[in-house]
Amino acid sequence: MATAMAQLVSVSQHRKLKSMQIERYTVAHRELWNQFVKNSKNGTFLFLRDYMDYHSDRFHDHSLLIRSDKNKLVALLPANQRGEVVQSHGGLTYGGFVTDNDMKAPKMLEMFSSTLTYLQQHGFTKFVYKTIPHIYHKVPAEEDRYALYLCQAKTTRRGVLTVIDTQHKLPFQERRARCVKQALKHGLIARPSNDLETYWHLLTRRLLESYNTQPVHTLEEIMLLASRLPDYIKFFACYEGELMLAGVVIYESDRVAHVQYIAASARGKECGALDLLFDYLTNQVYRQKPFFDFGTSDEKDGYWLNRGLIDQKEGFGARVIVHDRYEIDLAHFEPNSITMVME
Repeated sequence: MATAMAQLVSVSQHRKLKSMQIERYTVAHRELWNQFVKNSKNGTFLFLRDYMDYHSDRFHDHSLLIRSDKNKLVALLPANQRGEVVQSHGGLTYGGFVTDNDMKAPKMLEMFSSTLTYLQQHGFTKFVYKTIPHIYHKVPAEEDRYALYLCQAKTTRRGVLTVIDTQHKLPFQERRARCVKQALKHGLIARPSNDLETYWHLLTRRLLESYNTQPVHTLEEIMLLASRLPDYIKFFACYEGELMLAGVVIYESDRVAHVQYIAASARGKECGALDLLFDYLTNQVYRQKPFFDFGTSDEKDGYWLNRGLIDQKEGFGARVIVHDRYEIDLAHFEPNSITMVME
């Protein structure tokens, strides 16, 4: 793959479409990048460099800035490369183009075409694209999904997200409601906590016992991220006296409270600690947040559904939306074909 090509590429578009400039991210762009994310119509704190760069040693960054023909920044693409493959972004839960309020469908098609041409010119043969679930959009922002359709992009994963729409809440399942009452009867208390160290030991033990896995983040990583982004990463726990029985890490964005980690001790399961914790979070802490996202309940690229896990989440009144991942074969694709649909 060519490695000595210039980082700035101007691509001429089909017919009368104006050129866009594709520029690779460098540290010099950090403040510009972060400010654009904060003002975007579909970006969240996961795209801030304070979050993205914590695992820069594991992901070879190839993020892009896209500018209009008038040199106005119109979009970002958080991305990394592995050999001849570019992903958007392999270290993040979701990804795709982060855009401003001026992004419209024709401009997205121009931008997609320019970006694919850039990737081809740099020797990449495959583009893996994660969408940003619509619940995270401040205003509608699915222009990229139309572009993906025109690209005949292949769907390679469909994740099952279990979400509560807090404006149209469904009641807790009877079993979950009974467990909340049981927890209160035992004198359990749900509250914010700073004791991530105790929780990480509990979480790690439960993941090893149940799934033979470990948390994606180490204790040191989650503590670093929480210290960098205290307005977005929060921890809540359920206690019996001073004993922690359960905990939940929340990733908080403008419209969504997303559950990143869930765990309860054996005693916590007996006493309904998680049920009380989710009652506290959904009915008190985040009752004004439009969506409460429990995350995925699937494995093997969506081809296997964890029945017990999704039953638990749906028991709290959550229902399913999907999160897609796509692939584009760059070796056999003509980028200008995207824009030929426009008069």
